[in-house]
Amino acid sequence: MASKLTLFFTLAWALLPLILFLFPLLIESRSTPTSHLSDKVPHYHHRQPFEFIKKLEGSQKGETIKGIHQLKQYLEKFGYLPLHSNTTTTEGTNDDSFDDLLETAIKSYQHNFHLNISGQLDAATAKQMMIPRCGVADIVNEKRGNWRHLSSTLLHSISHYSLFQYSKRWPPSKTHLTYGFLNGVQVMDMKNLSSIISGAFAKWQAVTNFTLKETQNVESANIKIGFFSRSHGDGSPFDGRKGVLAHAYEPTVGVVHFDTDERWAINPSFNEFFDVKTVAMHEIGHLLGLDHSNDPNARMYPTVHGGRRKVELGADDIQGIRTLYGL
Repeated sequence: MASKLTLFFTLAWALLPLILFLFPLLIESRSTPTSHLSDKVPHYHHRQPFEFIKKLEGSQKGETIKGIHQLKQYLEKFGYLPLHSNTTTTEGTNDDSFDDLLETAIKSYQHNFHLNISGQLDAATAKQMMIPRCGVADIVNEKRGNWRHLSSTLLHSISHYSLFQYSKRWPPSKTHLTYGFLNGVQVMDMKNLSSIISGAFAKWQAVTNFTLKETQNVESANIKIGFFSRSHGDGSPFDGRKGVLAHAYEPTVGVVHFDTDERWAINPSFNEFFDVKTVAMHEIGHLLGLDHSNDPNARMYPTVHGGRRKVELGADDIQGIRTLYGL
Protein backbone atom coordinates (compact mmCIF):
# COMPACT_ATOMS: atom_id res chain seq x y z
CA MET A 1 0.00 0.00 0.00
CA ALA A 2 2.79 2.38 0.94
CA SER A 3 4.59 1.67 -2.33
CA LYS A 4 1.42 2.46 -4.32
CA LEU A 5 1.05 5.80 -2.53
CA THR A 6 4.69 6.58 -3.20
CA LEU A 7 4.21 5.80 -6.91
CA PHE A 8 1.06 7.96 -7.04
CA PHE A 9 2.75 11.01 -5.54
CA THR A 10 5.83 10.51 -7.75
CA LEU A 11 3.65 10.52 -10.89
CA ALA A 12 1.60 13.50 -9.67
CA TRP A 13 4.75 15.51 -9.00
CA ALA A 14 6.15 14.61 -12.44
CA LEU A 15 2.94 15.69 -14.20
CA LEU A 16 2.57 18.96 -12.28
CA PRO A 17 4.50 21.12 -14.83
CA LEU A 18 2.32 19.74 -17.64
CA ILE A 19 -0.87 20.51 -15.70
CA LEU A 20 0.30 24.06 -15.01
CA PHE A 21 1.21 24.53 -18.67
CA LEU A 22 -2.17 23.37 -19.94
CA PHE A 23 -4.23 25.30 -17.43
CA PRO A 24 -2.75 28.75 -16.78
CA LEU A 25 -3.88 30.85 -13.87
CA LEU A 26 -7.37 32.11 -14.68
CA ILE A 27 -9.34 34.30 -12.32
CA GLU A 28 -13.11 34.23 -12.71
CA SER A 29 -15.74 36.58 -11.31
CA ARG A 30 -17.16 35.22 -8.08
CA SER A 31 -20.62 36.07 -9.34
CA THR A 32 -20.30 33.30 -11.96
CA PRO A 33 -22.56 30.40 -10.94
CA THR A 34 -20.03 27.68 -11.70
CA SER A 35 -16.32 27.31 -11.14
CA HIS A 36 -15.82 24.01 -12.98
CA LEU A 37 -12.72 23.84 -15.12
CA SER A 38 -14.86 22.85 -18.13
CA ASP A 39 -16.45 26.31 -17.95
CA LYS A 40 -13.05 27.94 -18.39
CA VAL A 41 -12.27 26.75 -21.91
CA PRO A 42 -13.23 28.34 -25.23
CA HIS A 43 -16.22 26.07 -26.01
CA TYR A 44 -18.45 28.25 -23.79
CA HIS A 45 -21.15 29.99 -25.88
CA HIS A 46 -22.75 33.24 -24.81
CA ARG A 47 -24.76 35.79 -26.74
CA GLN A 48 -22.57 38.83 -27.31
CA PRO A 49 -23.89 42.41 -27.17
CA PHE A 50 -22.51 43.25 -30.63
CA GLU A 51 -23.62 39.97 -32.25
CA PHE A 52 -26.54 41.68 -34.03
CA ILE A 53 -24.04 43.41 -36.35
CA LYS A 54 -23.24 40.13 -38.10
CA LYS A 55 -26.86 39.85 -39.30
CA LEU A 56 -26.63 43.31 -40.89
CA GLU A 57 -23.43 42.59 -42.80
CA GLY A 58 -23.69 43.69 -46.44
CA SER A 59 -26.32 46.36 -45.83
CA GLN A 60 -26.00 49.69 -47.64
CA LYS A 61 -27.70 53.04 -48.22
CA GLY A 62 -31.26 52.91 -49.45
CA GLU A 63 -32.14 49.61 -47.75
CA THR A 64 -34.53 49.11 -44.85
CA ILE A 65 -33.52 46.13 -42.73
CA LYS A 66 -34.75 45.04 -39.34
CA GLY A 67 -32.05 45.85 -36.79
CA ILE A 68 -30.53 48.90 -38.51
CA HIS A 69 -31.74 51.00 -35.56
CA GLN A 70 -29.41 48.98 -33.32
CA LEU A 71 -26.50 49.84 -35.60
CA LYS A 72 -27.43 53.52 -35.28
CA GLN A 73 -27.51 53.18 -31.49
CA TYR A 74 -24.04 51.58 -31.60
CA LEU A 75 -22.64 54.44 -33.69
CA GLU A 76 -24.31 57.03 -31.44
CA LYS A 77 -22.78 55.41 -28.36
CA PHE A 78 -19.27 55.54 -29.78
CA GLY A 79 -19.49 59.05 -31.21
CA TYR A 80 -20.05 58.57 -34.93
CA LEU A 81 -23.65 59.84 -34.87
CA PRO A 82 -25.09 62.66 -32.78
CA LEU A 83 -27.24 61.37 -29.91
CA HIS A 84 -30.78 60.38 -30.90
CA SER A 85 -30.04 61.27 -34.52
CA ASN A 86 -33.03 59.64 -36.22
CA THR A 87 -32.86 56.36 -34.34
CA THR A 88 -36.64 56.55 -33.96
CA THR A 89 -39.31 58.04 -36.15
CA THR A 90 -41.87 60.63 -35.12
CA GLU A 91 -44.32 57.78 -34.54
CA GLY A 92 -41.93 56.30 -32.00
CA THR A 93 -41.21 53.13 -33.95
CA ASN A 94 -37.69 51.98 -34.61
CA ASP A 95 -36.09 53.49 -37.71
CA ASP A 96 -34.45 50.73 -39.71
CA SER A 97 -33.65 52.78 -42.80
CA PHE A 98 -30.05 52.96 -44.03
CA ASP A 99 -29.96 56.71 -44.70
CA ASP A 100 -27.35 59.30 -45.71
CA LEU A 101 -26.43 60.07 -42.10
CA LEU A 102 -25.75 56.41 -41.35
CA GLU A 103 -23.60 56.08 -44.48
CA THR A 104 -21.53 59.10 -43.39
CA ALA A 105 -21.14 57.67 -39.88
CA ILE A 106 -19.92 54.33 -41.24
CA LYS A 107 -17.41 56.14 -43.46
CA SER A 108 -16.07 57.95 -40.39
CA TYR A 109 -15.83 54.64 -38.53
CA GLN A 110 -14.01 53.02 -41.46
CA HIS A 111 -11.59 55.93 -41.66
CA ASN A 112 -10.86 55.73 -37.94
CA PHE A 113 -10.07 52.01 -38.09
CA HIS A 114 -8.11 52.14 -41.37
CA LEU A 115 -10.75 50.19 -43.31
CA ASN A 116 -11.90 50.59 -46.89
CA ILE A 117 -14.11 53.71 -46.88
CA SER A 118 -17.19 52.44 -48.68
CA GLY A 119 -20.02 53.59 -46.44
CA GLN A 120 -21.37 50.03 -46.56
CA LEU A 121 -21.40 47.58 -43.67
CA ASP A 122 -18.97 45.24 -45.40
CA ALA A 123 -17.49 42.13 -43.79
CA ALA A 124 -14.32 43.86 -42.54
CA THR A 125 -16.29 46.70 -40.95
CA ALA A 126 -18.75 44.34 -39.27
CA LYS A 127 -15.88 42.23 -37.93
CA GLN A 128 -14.17 45.29 -36.44
CA MET A 129 -17.40 46.55 -34.86
CA MET A 130 -17.93 43.24 -33.07
CA ILE A 131 -14.60 43.33 -31.21
CA PRO A 132 -15.00 44.01 -27.43
CA ARG A 133 -13.96 47.53 -26.57
CA CYS A 134 -13.77 50.48 -24.22
CA GLY A 135 -17.02 52.29 -23.52
CA VAL A 136 -15.60 55.77 -24.12
CA ALA A 137 -16.67 57.28 -27.46
CA ASP A 138 -14.07 57.47 -30.24
CA ILE A 139 -15.24 60.88 -31.49
CA VAL A 140 -16.61 63.78 -29.48
CA ASN A 141 -20.40 63.83 -29.64
CA GLU A 142 -23.18 65.41 -27.64
CA LYS A 143 -22.19 63.41 -24.56
CA ARG A 144 -19.09 65.54 -24.20
CA GLY A 145 -19.83 68.61 -26.32
CA ASN A 146 -20.29 69.27 -30.03
CA TRP A 147 -20.38 66.27 -32.35
CA ARG A 148 -17.57 66.20 -34.88
CA HIS A 149 -16.38 63.90 -37.63
CA LEU A 150 -12.97 62.31 -37.61
CA SER A 151 -11.65 65.14 -39.76
CA SER A 152 -12.11 67.50 -36.79
CA THR A 153 -9.13 69.50 -35.58
CA LEU A 154 -9.61 67.68 -32.28
CA LEU A 155 -7.48 64.91 -33.75
CA HIS A 156 -3.86 65.55 -34.57
CA SER A 157 -2.94 65.41 -38.23
CA ILE A 158 0.37 63.59 -37.79
CA SER A 159 0.03 61.70 -34.51
CA HIS A 160 -2.76 59.22 -33.97
CA TYR A 161 -3.57 60.07 -30.36
CA SER A 162 -6.36 62.45 -29.41
CA LEU A 163 -7.20 64.51 -26.34
CA PHE A 164 -10.48 65.17 -24.62
CA GLN A 165 -12.28 68.33 -25.65
CA TYR A 166 -10.61 71.42 -24.16
CA SER A 167 -7.52 69.26 -23.40
CA LYS A 168 -8.71 68.35 -19.92
CA ARG A 169 -5.85 67.51 -17.58
CA TRP A 170 -4.90 67.41 -13.92
CA PRO A 171 -3.71 70.80 -12.65
CA PRO A 172 0.02 71.37 -12.01
CA SER A 173 -0.61 71.15 -8.26
CA LYS A 174 -1.92 67.58 -8.67
CA THR A 175 1.10 65.53 -9.63
CA HIS A 176 0.65 63.16 -6.70
CA LEU A 177 -2.57 61.20 -7.24
CA THR A 178 -4.12 58.57 -5.02
CA TYR A 179 -6.46 55.77 -6.05
CA GLY A 180 -8.72 53.41 -4.14
CA PHE A 181 -11.18 50.59 -4.75
CA LEU A 182 -14.92 51.08 -4.45
CA ASN A 183 -17.20 48.49 -2.92
CA GLY A 184 -18.52 46.40 -5.79
CA VAL A 185 -18.35 42.83 -7.03
CA GLN A 186 -15.05 41.24 -6.04
CA VAL A 187 -13.66 39.56 -9.16
CA MET A 188 -10.42 38.31 -7.65
CA ASP A 189 -8.31 38.33 -4.54
CA MET A 190 -7.71 41.95 -3.54
CA LYS A 191 -3.98 41.38 -3.11
CA ASN A 192 -3.71 40.25 -6.74
CA LEU A 193 -5.94 43.04 -7.99
CA SER A 194 -3.99 45.68 -6.05
CA SER A 195 -0.72 44.42 -7.51
CA ILE A 196 -2.08 44.41 -11.08
CA ILE A 197 -3.52 47.93 -10.88
CA SER A 198 -0.35 49.21 -9.23
CA GLY A 199 1.67 47.81 -12.14
CA ALA A 200 -0.66 49.45 -14.66
CA PHE A 201 -0.31 52.86 -12.97
CA ALA A 202 3.48 52.40 -12.84
CA LYS A 203 3.66 52.21 -16.65
CA TRP A 204 2.13 55.68 -16.95
CA GLN A 205 4.06 57.06 -13.99
CA ALA A 206 7.32 56.11 -15.74
CA VAL A 207 6.63 58.48 -18.66
CA THR A 208 5.05 61.41 -16.78
CA ASN A 209 5.71 63.53 -13.70
CA PHE A 210 2.89 61.81 -11.78
CA THR A 211 3.22 59.66 -8.70
CA LEU A 212 0.26 57.34 -8.24
CA LYS A 213 -0.29 55.55 -4.94
CA GLU A 214 -3.05 53.38 -3.53
CA THR A 215 -4.99 54.57 -0.50
CA GLN A 216 -7.39 52.67 1.75
CA ASN A 217 -9.50 55.82 2.11
CA VAL A 218 -11.36 55.56 -1.20
CA GLU A 219 -13.65 58.50 -0.40
CA SER A 220 -10.71 60.91 -0.43
CA ALA A 221 -8.93 59.25 -3.37
CA ASN A 222 -8.39 61.23 -6.57
CA ILE A 223 -9.23 58.12 -8.59
CA LYS A 224 -11.93 55.59 -7.67
CA ILE A 225 -11.92 52.10 -9.21
CA GLY A 226 -14.88 49.74 -9.16
CA PHE A 227 -16.22 46.53 -10.70
CA PHE A 228 -19.93 46.60 -11.51
CA SER A 229 -22.54 44.84 -13.63
CA ARG A 230 -25.20 46.21 -15.99
CA SER A 231 -26.79 49.45 -14.70
CA HIS A 232 -24.64 50.78 -11.86
CA GLY A 233 -25.69 54.36 -11.29
CA ASP A 234 -23.58 56.41 -13.71
CA GLY A 235 -25.93 56.46 -16.69
CA SER A 236 -23.69 54.15 -18.74
CA PRO A 237 -24.84 50.57 -18.05
CA PHE A 238 -22.64 47.65 -19.01
CA ASP A 239 -23.94 45.16 -21.56
CA GLY A 240 -22.65 41.70 -20.60
CA ARG A 241 -19.79 39.60 -21.86
CA LYS A 242 -17.67 40.65 -24.84
CA GLY A 243 -19.24 44.06 -25.28
CA VAL A 244 -18.06 47.16 -23.41
CA LEU A 245 -15.30 46.02 -21.07
CA ALA A 246 -14.78 49.18 -19.02
CA HIS A 247 -15.16 52.94 -19.10
CA ALA A 248 -13.44 55.88 -17.46
CA TYR A 249 -13.90 59.62 -17.10
CA GLU A 250 -11.56 62.42 -18.08
CA PRO A 251 -9.69 64.59 -15.54
CA THR A 252 -10.51 65.52 -12.92
CA VAL A 253 -13.51 63.24 -12.39
CA GLY A 254 -11.24 60.31 -11.61
CA VAL A 255 -13.63 57.36 -11.94
CA VAL A 256 -13.14 54.05 -13.74
CA HIS A 257 -15.54 51.10 -13.86
CA PHE A 258 -14.95 47.55 -15.10
CA ASP A 259 -17.72 45.16 -16.18
CA THR A 260 -17.88 42.22 -13.77
CA ASP A 261 -19.76 40.10 -16.32
CA GLU A 262 -16.56 39.83 -18.34
CA ARG A 263 -14.18 36.96 -17.61
CA TRP A 264 -11.14 38.66 -16.14
CA ALA A 265 -7.79 36.94 -16.02
CA ILE A 266 -4.09 37.32 -15.39
CA ASN A 267 -2.25 36.66 -18.66
CA PRO A 268 -5.11 34.69 -20.28
CA SER A 269 -4.65 31.99 -22.91
CA PHE A 270 -8.25 31.75 -24.12
CA ASN A 271 -10.17 34.41 -26.04
CA GLU A 272 -13.08 34.16 -23.58
CA PHE A 273 -10.92 35.99 -21.02
CA PHE A 274 -9.59 39.55 -20.84
CA ASP A 275 -6.34 40.60 -19.22
CA VAL A 276 -6.98 42.96 -16.31
CA LYS A 277 -3.75 44.92 -16.66
CA THR A 278 -4.21 45.41 -20.41
CA VAL A 279 -7.63 46.98 -19.96
CA ALA A 280 -6.56 48.92 -16.85
CA MET A 281 -3.69 50.60 -18.71
CA HIS A 282 -6.11 51.81 -21.38
CA GLU A 283 -8.57 53.24 -18.85
CA ILE A 284 -5.78 54.95 -16.88
CA GLY A 285 -4.89 56.79 -20.09
CA HIS A 286 -8.41 58.24 -20.06
CA LEU A 287 -8.11 59.14 -16.36
CA LEU A 288 -4.97 61.13 -17.16
CA GLY A 289 -6.50 62.96 -20.14
CA LEU A 290 -5.98 60.91 -23.31
CA ASP A 291 -8.85 60.03 -25.60
CA HIS A 292 -8.67 57.19 -28.12
CA SER A 293 -5.91 56.65 -30.65
CA ASN A 294 -6.43 55.13 -34.09
CA ASP A 295 -2.95 53.58 -33.97
CA PRO A 296 -3.42 49.80 -33.49
CA ASN A 297 -0.09 49.65 -31.64
CA ALA A 298 -1.18 52.19 -29.02
CA ARG A 299 -2.65 51.21 -25.67
CA MET A 300 -5.29 53.89 -26.29
CA TYR A 301 -6.64 51.98 -29.29
CA PRO A 302 -10.30 51.41 -28.38
CA THR A 303 -10.75 47.67 -29.03
CA VAL A 304 -9.30 44.74 -27.11
CA HIS A 305 -9.12 41.09 -28.19
CA GLY A 306 -9.68 38.40 -25.60
CA GLY A 307 -6.80 36.10 -24.73
CA ARG A 308 -4.18 38.76 -25.48
CA ARG A 309 -1.88 40.70 -23.22
CA LYS A 310 -0.68 44.17 -24.22
CA VAL A 311 0.97 45.89 -21.27
CA GLU A 312 3.53 48.23 -22.81
CA LEU A 313 2.80 51.80 -23.83
CA GLY A 314 3.19 52.60 -27.50
CA ALA A 315 5.15 55.55 -28.87
CA ASP A 316 1.86 57.26 -29.68
CA ASP A 317 0.65 56.90 -26.07
CA ILE A 318 3.85 58.39 -24.72
CA GLN A 319 3.87 61.27 -27.21
CA GLY A 320 0.22 62.03 -26.42
CA ILE A 321 0.53 62.15 -22.63
CA ARG A 322 3.79 64.12 -22.71
CA THR A 323 2.31 66.62 -25.16
CA LEU A 324 -0.77 67.05 -23.00
CA TYR A 325 1.32 67.90 -19.94
CA GLY A 326 4.06 69.82 -21.76
CA LEU A 327 6.82 67.37 -20.86
